[in-house]
Amino acid sequence: MTAPLATPDKSKIARALELLQAAGHTLIEPPVLQPADVFLDLIGEDIRRRLFQTNGPDGADLCLRPDFTIPVCRQHLASGGTAPADYFYHGLVFRQRTDTTGEIPQIGAESLGRADLDGADADMLALSSSVLKCFGVETQTIRIGDETLFAAVLSGLDLPAAWQRRLRGLFGEGEKLSDAISRMAGSDRNPDDNRDVRFGFLSALEGVAPDAAHAVVEDLLSIAGISAVGGRTPSEIADRFLEQAALATGNGGNERAAGILSRYLAISGPADKAATELETFAAETGIDLAAPLATFKARLSALEARGHSASSLHFAADFGRRLDYYSGFVFEIHGEDGHEDGQLVGGGRYDRLVTLLGAESDVPAIGFSIWLDRIAKLSGASA
Repeated sequence: MTAPLATPDKSKIARALELLQAAGHTLIEPPVLQPADVFLDLIGEDIRRRLFQTNGPDGADLCLRPDFTIPVCRQHLASGGTAPADYFYHGLVFRQRTDTTGEIPQIGAESLGRADLDGADADMLALSSSVLKCFGVETQTIRIGDETLFAAVLSGLDLPAAWQRRLRGLFGEGEKLSDAISRMAGSDRNPDDNRDVRFGFLSALEGVAPDAAHAVVEDLLSIAGISAVGGRTPSEIADRFLEQAALATGNGGNERAAGILSRYLAISGPADKAATELETFAAETGIDLAAPLATFKARLSALEARGHSASSLHFAADFGRRLDYYSGFVFEIHGEDGHEDGQLVGGGRYDRLVTLLGAESDVPAIGFSIWLDRIAKLSGASA
């Protein structure tokens, strides 16, 4: 039997929404039904598996919105909205879960188009912290991360392109990323590699010209009558096979890179001390982190100005989001002991998303979501 939907007291929700409006954000109410292909392309594998999907009268693939960020950005573009623009929302998102109905009540905010990235990052984290206090969560544990630092470390290593894409794609998935790094170094070969019937085919693709290999895979899919899998076209499936070929036959020989990556991902602690540790890491490994480190420090200064000292923020180098559209700074807030079911607040920067949805030029953007059901459980409230 699934648990009933829990939310905090309505007066507290109203107070939180008033705070968002007072901060200059405009209420937006995107449709519950959304085109499924947009989410299949842009969200992480974990949420992709948990979509509620259906079909429209015209046969179009639809889904119940699994988050608010993409629907808010789509509505902003569809309405001809200009940037900068700030929105807030309140409603349900839908993800299949075994313990509940799959309805997740959230409130949150999005900020599109602000050019002062450090200020926008600091404002949104500070705003989310203030909103959380409307629900009585005064003592908070705040964790921050930054994918641009990880990307800079990757680009400073002499790794094959397939491995760079693979590791970048796994960022934020700790165990999977660690396993991939071990495999890249040759110390943890996939036990199924030699038994997998695909392995011989993947090995055969090694050394074949990319265009020819791509054509072979597409032809095989055509012969098998496969037109799409999980929303992916034959061309996209072929791309995935070629990447698997490079990964399957490219194990070993990257021990130094693996060691550097493991050392970087282990950096964790108060953000001010982490900044010093990152400088030491860059100096000792010879990897150029000057630009992302300057941004990191500027963001910490902006947060200090808004009442969040660097020493009170916990930085984790391995902290990232499983949503594919996040592109840089990420944060999450927990209660005092951090033992609730998950984050109470999750947010971050997604500068690529609005362009991927059809904007003619890049639109810097950052947002956050607050999980009302988790707050209700934390406080013992019920609907």
